[in-house]
Amino acid sequence: MSQGQPHRVPRAMRARYDAIVAITDPLCEENLNGDYAELSRKMAATLSRKRPSPLSTGRELSWAAGIVYALGQINFLFDKNSEPYLSAGDLCKKIGVSPATASRFAGELRYRLRLTPFHPEWCLPNLAAKNPLTWMIGVNGLVVDARSLPRELQEEALRLGLIPFVP
Repeated sequence: MSQGQPHRVPRAMRARYDAIVAITDPLCEENLNGDYAELSRKMAATLSRKRPSPLSTGRELSWAAGIVYALGQINFLFDKNSEPYLSAGDLCKKIGVSPATASRFAGELRYRLRLTPFHPEWCLPNLAAKNPLTWMIGVNGLVVDARSLPRELQEEALRLGLIPFVP
């Protein structure tokens, strides 16, 4: 099993998932960080559970590149002012695919998973605290910023998995 939290992967997709993670784990650990590695595993597992899974076709290398590229777009990896930083070109070189391939597969992922910049589910933990979408929750049909709620409601929102931590 991969490092980090175990992810549910259908038996039929396990070999494909493992092959993709065997590419993303070392790339992320050596060039990015453990949070990118964990998000890459989570995204690969999510894609493996789709029916039909997009991972069942195409090269594992292309999907690995698309996953890290898409996560990089969400988390501003390609912005020189962000930490970690890696240019799109360098990322593609390190994985061994063309920028066009990585961009095309990332585009497929953005479409299938409805990804946006600062997407709460795919945001790095260090960016989650700064992400206003992370804190928006529904209370009695009204969308509110959880940080403005009384502490006991914040604790309940945390228990329900609606926010990442109590600020």
